[in-house]
Amino acid sequence: MSVALAPEVSLRWPAAGVTRVPFRVFSDPAIHALEQQRIFRGPLWHFLCLEIDIPNPGDWRLGTIGETPIVVTRDAHGTIHAMVNRCAHKGALVCLQERGNAEALTCVYHSWTYDLAGQCQSVAFRHGLRGKGGMPEDFDPAQHRLEPVRTTTFCGLVFGTFSDATPDIETFLGPGAAGVIRRNLSRPHKLLGMHSQIIHNNWKLYAENVRDSYHATLLHTFYTTFKINRLDMDGGMILSDDGRHSLSYAKRAQLRESAEYANVHSAQYESGLHGPHLLDAFTEFDDGITHMIQTVFPTLTIQHTLNSLAVRFFTPRGIDQTELFWMYLGYADDDAERTAMRVRQANLTGAAGLVSLEDGCINEFVQRGTRGSEDREAFLEMGGRDVASSDGSRATETAIRGFWQNYRGLMGW
Repeated sequence: MSVALAPEVSLRWPAAGVTRVPFRVFSDPAIHALEQQRIFRGPLWHFLCLEIDIPNPGDWRLGTIGETPIVVTRDAHGTIHAMVNRCAHKGALVCLQERGNAEALTCVYHSWTYDLAGQCQSVAFRHGLRGKGGMPEDFDPAQHRLEPVRTTTFCGLVFGTFSDATPDIETFLGPGAAGVIRRNLSRPHKLLGMHSQIIHNNWKLYAENVRDSYHATLLHTFYTTFKINRLDMDGGMILSDDGRHSLSYAKRAQLRESAEYANVHSAQYESGLHGPHLLDAFTEFDDGITHMIQTVFPTLTIQHTLNSLAVRFFTPRGIDQTELFWMYLGYADDDAERTAMRVRQANLTGAAGLVSLEDGCINEFVQRGTRGSEDREAFLEMGGRDVASSDGSRATETAIRGFWQNYRGLMGW
């Protein structure tokens, strides 16, 4: 498989390792180009869509791996395929809408048509017109197809990779991360709604954000005020053995209010809700966990807050823009009352969520604040200097250090 070559990048990572991150990685075009090759075309599984996005034969759904547009299909036999959404003729997008159903995929530019596995089936005017023009006699449609992407599924999640070196999905996830996904998604689920937003920062700043377990109790006033997620609840940060994937969790019923909150600005509010039923919840699992944020390297997040279950996926749209997708789920056997409760709680998160509204701008503040300071670096020593689980405390940046440890390894730094 031929891969576009990224420019050579000379970057000297600070001697303090993953406790320091050079600001240059958020704004250097050459680094961004190299990431497309080593991260997004590297030996990793990348989330593409949900299986329930393409339930029927002929269904297709757009996805993305890095900045490469992808189309995911389900053929007449029920097999899932993924291909680069790029016509083999002139490189135009083949599928233009977000989703659809068709017996074949046709490029609107010159009507090259592909089957649902990406194989070229026909070319308009292949034999010319009235004996003139057309393709050369040795033109073979079988040699022209949409670029294939390896796919796999796990608990209803569809993943893709360009690399033959990517291990099977269970090995990639490891037993811990796989077990958490099974907890949340092994039951048949249904899509309650979805939306996306553009956030004005480099994609890696959002990768840090979802691994930052202690900013939520400081930045997100709603969390602290209404005692949904606070650091003085029982909880922890669990990392996979390689530090690649993470799980931050809290148990709302195990709140033991701490004196350390006396000077925390987010704890200085005594507000009430006109609709307190927004926070009504039912016990769903016997582990006592009421809030969890799971990250799967590099760009997938699964959250379960109270009874709101969502899959988040983010992808770069240039150096300083990221598109963030939110997919809200319920279980297929939910009754009307439980579905309504999940829908109400979905107002906590998302682009205008009562909790996550601030995340839409805070990383832009970092993007803007580091501009012109590419020779400086971030300082990441909360919770120590290592990359290890921190069961019992979420006042730590260990998962962020785990992200950078794996990022550096893939980038060769």
